[in-house]
Amino acid sequence: MPKPTIEPRLPKGMRDFLPAEMLKREYVFGIVRDVFHIFGFEPLQTPVLEMNETLMGKYGEDAEKLIFQAQHPGGKEELALRYDLTVPLARVVGMYPNEITLPFRRYQLSPVWRAERPQRGRYREFYQCDADIVGVSGMQADAELISLVVMALRRLGFKQFAVKINNRKLLTAIGQYAGLEGQLLGELYRSIDKFDKIGADGVREELAKRGIPANVSEKVLKLVIADVPRKDKLDFLDEVIGSLPTAQEGLRELREMTAFIEAANVPAENYEFDFTMVRGLGYYTGPIFETAITEPNLGSVSGGGRYDDLVGLFRGESLPTTGVSLGIERIIDLMDILNLYPAHIDGTVVETFVTVFSDTTRAEAVKLAAELREAGVRTELYLQDKNVGKQMSYADKKHIPIVALLGEDEIAAGMVKLKRLKDGQEISVLRQKVADGVRSLLNLN
Repeated sequence: MPKPTIEPRLPKGMRDFLPAEMLKREYVFGIVRDVFHIFGFEPLQTPVLEMNETLMGKYGEDAEKLIFQAQHPGGKEELALRYDLTVPLARVVGMYPNEITLPFRRYQLSPVWRAERPQRGRYREFYQCDADIVGVSGMQADAELISLVVMALRRLGFKQFAVKINNRKLLTAIGQYAGLEGQLLGELYRSIDKFDKIGADGVREELAKRGIPANVSEKVLKLVIADVPRKDKLDFLDEVIGSLPTAQEGLRELREMTAFIEAANVPAENYEFDFTMVRGLGYYTGPIFETAITEPNLGSVSGGGRYDDLVGLFRGESLPTTGVSLGIERIIDLMDILNLYPAHIDGTVVETFVTVFSDTTRAEAVKLAAELREAGVRTELYLQDKNVGKQMSYADKKHIPIVALLGEDEIAAGMVKLKRLKDGQEISVLRQKVADGVRSLLNLN
């Protein structure tokens, strides 16, 4: 094979998706999009590029190091690739006050970019899948998002998962109870957020490194990892820190939220309180939630929470907002691991392959393909001049399930021979019934 003029390669952290992979992705996107519509969310699209000032100062110091700056030759604007879909949403709400009716329920399924160090499962370009409710302060909005996540995961085939629920106000109150305030509260958040990875001892070490005394660490850990049944967890915190106004507000929000979750018939096994769950982004102001696949233990597949102040940065006054982001890339990968894709997602969209026996039968093959397409059958017509055996091999390699054989004998008799490649079953059908014949073979197991 001759050496190419240009070596084909990708930048680090970027991926191509060939058709077999794209079919899986589109299957997942389709189900999730349907669930968004069921819950009454409207689609939104925002540009790849944002003003640098739009993105900076919203995510926290560590996250902002990962924002891709975009050079604009000859231009004076300082631009950046969008880091997530949440800050662009806040900008949109601020820009279009007369066009957007509140409450605004929007979803967006789009790529984002982060200057991560590429590694297994971590890319510089990936899709996010967000749903947000703007303009509702009550906890029913947060409960709706949890109901949405549960429905989406169940429709995708996941069974064993749990939405972990916490509240930033409770975390603040726990820190205040332990005597922490200001910058040390942020240090507390960052350390507790690592609990799943490093455990209680690791958190103790982290807190010590950040200058938090051991007795303070113990007061915090006794609250966040207390072995208390779910139904008693809020009462347990209430007894210890309930005198703090911030704690009372956080507890009230979670109790209200839980009542709405129960009213929506969300299965009890699919949600729980987890006071070690922090969520890393700096704009959360109230309830936060994160979903983990529990059996087998495969980690987080969604996260979100309430961020009542972010939209106000773009409109002059705050606007209550809550949102959730499905980890769509992780979901796509986990569905492969757990074998959740249906059998028909098998590398091709084509249902029927129309063969061409010779130049004398080509016109009839073209007509047959047109008839099948008109009937709604996804059809590929062979366009080259290879023999039928090689055409069959081509169809088999592409995992096309049905081959339509139309030789001179079939044309003369007004018939079409259909062959199902996975088991070799053949049927002959009248030309005018060929679409029905294809469907019957597709539906047989």
